[in-house]
Amino acid sequence: MHEEWYTIPKETADAINKAKKEGRPVLAVGTTSVRTLESAALAEPSDGKGLQTEWVRAGTSSTSIFMYPGYKFKVVDKMFTNFHTPESTLIMLVSAFAGRENILSAYKTAVENKYRFFSYGDCMFIK
Repeated sequence: MHEEWYTIPKETADAINKAKKEGRPVLAVGTTSVRTLESAALAEPSDGKGLQTEWVRAGTSSTSIFMYPGYKFKVVDKMFTNFHTPESTLIMLVSAFAGRENILSAYKTAVENKYRFFSYGDCMFIK
């Protein structure tokens, strides 16, 4: 899995933490955003009393996280993403998120309907 640099502005971290605290979903647009937010997820985000108060912190870092089925998502609840090539690591990421069978079914539909793949192709909403 390749390494990517990312920056999470304070306003973004604050908005994510507020949404999670209020029980609202976090929607990531693109697999880079998913990798960023999951890499920035705090291991023990609590107030010392067992209550979660932060999920991510603002900052700049890099990630080489590889998500595959069995991965437990900590921040992202929904995503928009392209249809990726079948041999890519990103197929593993979306399979971890939505389940392998769901993704295979979506890809079967995409092929049957001649959806476009790759970065400038069609996309899907996964929740």
